[in-house]
Amino acid sequence: MDYQQFEAIAMPVMLLGLVAFMGFIVWDLAKKSQAGRWGTAVLFFGLGLGVAAFIIKEVVIIFLD
Repeated sequence: MDYQQFEAIAMPVMLLGLVAFMGFIVWDLAKKSQAGRWGTAVLFFGLGLGVAAFIIKEVVIIFLD
């Protein structure tokens, strides 16, 4: 396995782990601050927008190439 193959596998795996960890952080923040159902939904919506923007950026790059 060369460097490019390793990078092609490791990058999505590490990004998935980072997003999962950020999801845990948001959930813990909502629980500790007693945000309630609406506040928790807003926090996860904000996290989801960031993740969606990253995915959309990657898709646009693929289509432009």
